[in-house]
Amino acid sequence: MGTHIERRPRGVVVLTVDHPPVNALPVQGWHELAEALNSTGADPQTRAVVLQAAGRGFNAGVDIKEIAADPGHTKLVEVNHGCYAAFKAVYECPVPVISAVHGFCLGGGIGLVGNSDIIIASEDATFGLPEVDRGALGAATHLSRLVPQHTMRAMFYTGRSVTAQQLLHFGSVWQVVPRDELTAAAVALAEEIADKDPLVVRKAKESLNGIDPVDVNRSYRFEQGFTFELNLTGVSDQARAEFVHNGPKKES
Repeated sequence: MGTHIERRPRGVVVLTVDHPPVNALPVQGWHELAEALNSTGADPQTRAVVLQAAGRGFNAGVDIKEIAADPGHTKLVEVNHGCYAAFKAVYECPVPVISAVHGFCLGGGIGLVGNSDIIIASEDATFGLPEVDRGALGAATHLSRLVPQHTMRAMFYTGRSVTAQQLLHFGSVWQVVPRDELTAAAVALAEEIADKDPLVVRKAKESLNGIDPVDVNRSYRFEQGFTFELNLTGVSDQARAEFVHNGPKKES
């Protein structure tokens, strides 16, 4: 369990997140991922990063059961700091980050891929933000980087997901491939980038972040404030308890 770092030839690094059964990350998992990204990006030998996951899906967000088991709000505060750190680490990684997404990409997973430079998805990949059903808010900042504004709002309010093919249509997914070709496709693209001059690519990443119209770190932090506010009302505790006992709601 954890985030595994595999250094491949030509300066490509593959980070694989593995938290069975569904890659719903606990507090420690988010910080481990952030640390892996930070250390990998700081290595001058790294030219491109592929972020992928083992198991049934790319990411199921935060570990709701860990938060629900905490009688106070300590775990909630900690996991929000962990998510912030991981999303920031993806965005500020000095080299391009390619997310290779299979299965479900939910909640915090949207924060990771939304802050990635490039997304390659398998044919079975779906993307959604079920935060409203969990009594939480957040990552609309990152969903807005994947879909148009009104689609984002509809997805956010309803909790519905979209497919990889839909994101391909919107232009936010670079390529959709069969599941068994996902890692190879992501690594091939990473190698293409890695063959460029490394200083130019690092400066390109820095310059692209510099011209972004939205400060994603500040925008997400603003969203988190409303999650804290909802928790003070008690509605979030109720939503988490319902999730723990009944599981996720089905999309209509």
